[in-house]
Amino acid sequence: MNLRTNFTAAAVGVAVLAFAGMAQASTTVITGLYNTGVGADYASVGANGVEQHWTLTGGTAYVGGQNGVFPLNGPWLTENATSRWIGPTVNAGESTDPRNDGFYEYTLSFNLSASEAAGASFLGRFAADNAVSWIKLNNTTLTNGPVGGFNNWTGFSAATPAFQAGQNDLKFRVINFGQNGGNPSGLRVEFQGATIGAAVPEPGAWALMILGFGGVGAVMRTNRRRLAVA
Repeated sequence: MNLRTNFTAAAVGVAVLAFAGMAQASTTVITGLYNTGVGADYASVGANGVEQHWTLTGGTAYVGGQNGVFPLNGPWLTENATSRWIGPTVNAGESTDPRNDGFYEYTLSFNLSASEAAGASFLGRFAADNAVSWIKLNNTTLTNGPVGGFNNWTGFSAATPAFQAGQNDLKFRVINFGQNGGNPSGLRVEFQGATIGAAVPEPGAWALMILGFGGVGAVMRTNRRRLAVA
């Protein structure tokens, strides 16, 4: 292999690496979309306690369920390694709202760049006791209710232009019907798929691409001149 061939291979390699870097910059997940009741690694937490990602307006959201204890493993959907129930009390089975309907607003916040927000979407499902009054992403209402229940899943989704550059707030307003006893409240959310817009190449990636293709072009011009002389 001569020097000219080596240079061509190197130039093509630089261009390919630049494209590879751009491809790696694009992803098909939205960082920060956590199912209820999971840890920072998106895996199910091992113990009850304060919910790590979802917040409760005016209170604290807790992972307070335990399989085999009311209301789980019976009235409520059984927990698994994908998500857990969260609620306004340390014990998920604690009775709330003895006389009047209770309302609980949960929020999950995540950040997107402008290019990510431009093509973002997600698909998910939820269960709630007793139901969800509405779901909102920033200023867009995704679901108006009451809808859903605690022993079955209900689907929901979001797409552009509901997303925005910077912080995005996904909110669930849960309604719990007032009654004298045996009246817990809870929410469970699972995300089943998400996408973001194409990432904008970094200046360094553009420079590598220009260098690589410029090198390829120079070699091609040199070859054409030599062929003409021959």
